[in-house]
Amino acid sequence: MIPGGRAAASGDAVDAAAGARGLVDLQVNGVGDVDFAAADPAGWSRAGAAQAEEGVRAYCPTFVTAPLDHYAPWLERMAAAAEAARADCLPEILGAHLEGPFLGGAPGAHPVELIRPVDLPWLERLLDGFPGLIRIVTLAPEADPGLEAVGLLRERGVVVALGHSRCSYEEALAAADAGATLVTHLFNGMGPLHHRDPGLPGAALDDDRLIPTLIADLVHVHPVALRLALARKDCILVTDAVATGAGVVGELAIVEHGGAAYLDDGTLAGSVLTLRRAVRNVADLGVDPDLALDLASTLPLEILAAS
Repeated sequence: MIPGGRAAASGDAVDAAAGARGLVDLQVNGVGDVDFAAADPAGWSRAGAAQAEEGVRAYCPTFVTAPLDHYAPWLERMAAAAEAARADCLPEILGAHLEGPFLGGAPGAHPVELIRPVDLPWLERLLDGFPGLIRIVTLAPEADPGLEAVGLLRERGVVVALGHSRCSYEEALAAADAGATLVTHLFNGMGPLHHRDPGLPGAALDDDRLIPTLIADLVHVHPVALRLALARKDCILVTDAVATGAGVVGELAIVEHGGAAYLDDGTLAGSVLTLRRAVRNVADLGVDPDLALDLASTLPLEILAAS
């Protein structure tokens, strides 16, 4: 509801409510000096504790585009970290979000030399080797021309997110027909919303089968675009946070400035956002505070439960 609901609560009230309800982040690459692709057990614990302080109760560690042989070791370490988190009462690790390597024409910070078309046998082996541990896969329709990967992932209970793509509106709808339900970080890593060629952002906002995620740090997306998107439909808030303290995301060197993380060439490479701050930013834009909290707690769990 924008605006027209009750007035936004003070920032302190929103922060307190976020902590009490428990937030859920479906896309977070790292925290502080802990990059999940390289984290040791102590790092996973430190990152979990830091997220708990920000009101996060559950999250999907996110692994970006890399050589295919990197993913299994990452998942093995994540699985051990998930067990330790349960034992230590730290935020729940819901399962991995694989953002790549099956991406398309809007790579953003992902290394283009490692982006590739879908390798279905490899994907099947990974799903077989780590049953239930992969919860979300972001891919581009142009990397999966027969949409076989979308179908396979949906059959295995994995949420399919469309992203890093310059697909057409029609191609996005075909992916939704095949089972895609999310669109990764709306407006970022995709073609523009053009009035004669709405593309992926148009599909994300127009088709009710697709739920967009948004990085509400006021850097990745202008406040006006945030308001317009949230006036059209409920969008899941994510951080896409990276470990600026470690200086890397996966194998990419990053630097922090201007309120976000960047590659050396100036390409946006992730946020320094907390989910609590995202909720507060959205409430400050005029979204009803209860709804803002739902977008970072109830809605992400619903999309996982529906898979």
